[in-house]
Amino acid sequence: MAKDSQTSCTSRRVTYRADHVGSLLRPLAVRKLRASAAPPEELRAAEDEGIRGLVKLQKDAGLKVFTDGEARRQFWHYDFMGMLTGLDMKPSSRSLPFKTDHKTPPIEAHLTGPLDFPADHPMLQHYTFVQDLVKPGEGIAKISIPGPSACHFRMVPENIEHKPYLDQELMFHDIAATYRKAVQAFYDAGCRYLQLDDIFFAYLGDPKQREERRAMGQDPEELVLKYAWMLEEAIKDRPADLLIGMHMCRGNFRSSHVAEGGYHYAADAIFNQTSVDVYLMEYDTERAGGLEPLAKLPKGNKRVMPGFITTKTGELETPDWLRRKYDEASKYVDIDQLGIAPQCGFASTEHGNTITEDDQKRKLELVVETAHAIWGED
Repeated sequence: MAKDSQTSCTSRRVTYRADHVGSLLRPLAVRKLRASAAPPEELRAAEDEGIRGLVKLQKDAGLKVFTDGEARRQFWHYDFMGMLTGLDMKPSSRSLPFKTDHKTPPIEAHLTGPLDFPADHPMLQHYTFVQDLVKPGEGIAKISIPGPSACHFRMVPENIEHKPYLDQELMFHDIAATYRKAVQAFYDAGCRYLQLDDIFFAYLGDPKQREERRAMGQDPEELVLKYAWMLEEAIKDRPADLLIGMHMCRGNFRSSHVAEGGYHYAADAIFNQTSVDVYLMEYDTERAGGLEPLAKLPKGNKRVMPGFITTKTGELETPDWLRRKYDEASKYVDIDQLGIAPQCGFASTEHGNTITEDDQKRKLELVVETAHAIWGED
């Protein structure tokens, strides 16, 4: 890790032990209106009302970190990306390769011009809407956006219409610069906890995913380092009171996944080459590998939220089982540098996982109950 990264991560303290990745099952009214192609103003009113309900759900569960549940989005990443200057989402003949009979909507990212973060990016207002719903003393509003790696990993070579970006180094540079502007813009909008969903670090722990990258002429080991560089370039000069979270998983669509494999491949890069403060990591099945990579977390104020509680099924984990998982995790990292969050979002796309709203509520409550039982956090 660069010296500056170590300094910045030790100057912040993560406030809450209980957290969540961000997305929640979409309210029924929102789903119905979106399916019926309702007028934008009617859909926006339903989203506003639905988000008020989602924030109340989080408060009632005892959480102190609040999001809009990504209720205004179709995808966890494509909406944000398509709102950038120089990046457009276009129809495609391909869907994302999830291990399910269901197919994601066939759209793909295209680079159509120089990348930039526009001053009127709609998600700035998405954030402030939630912020206004959180009263002083209740907690903190957070927004989750795709991390810089998404703009590269989800860009197939034939979709690079802006030819200068055939130079990968230029593309990496401009993605980092775009995200640097985004980080500052969210801070200026009042955000003090920004989460970057950089899931492709975890994807690259999968031998199949690495082989696919090699077939595209990309070195997966070099990609891990480039992705860490982009992330750090985007956040290294952030204000001292801005927390940066980072979520990693292996895909989440209708309770299915894409990748398998542990964090060994990326652990040093994510923990020691970035100044990220909070790591929300998928750990609900053997698909995520063992806990040994947590040993690479440097001592200090960085915190890992192991996702032992799954969002893919409604089966509720038991407190005793969770306690045993934390006993195991504490062999590799001090218990004081651990917290708890579910393995992923409950609805990384508008379709949602195959769980009920009651399942979602009980799992959020379990997050809070576990934080209280292990660390005494109310």
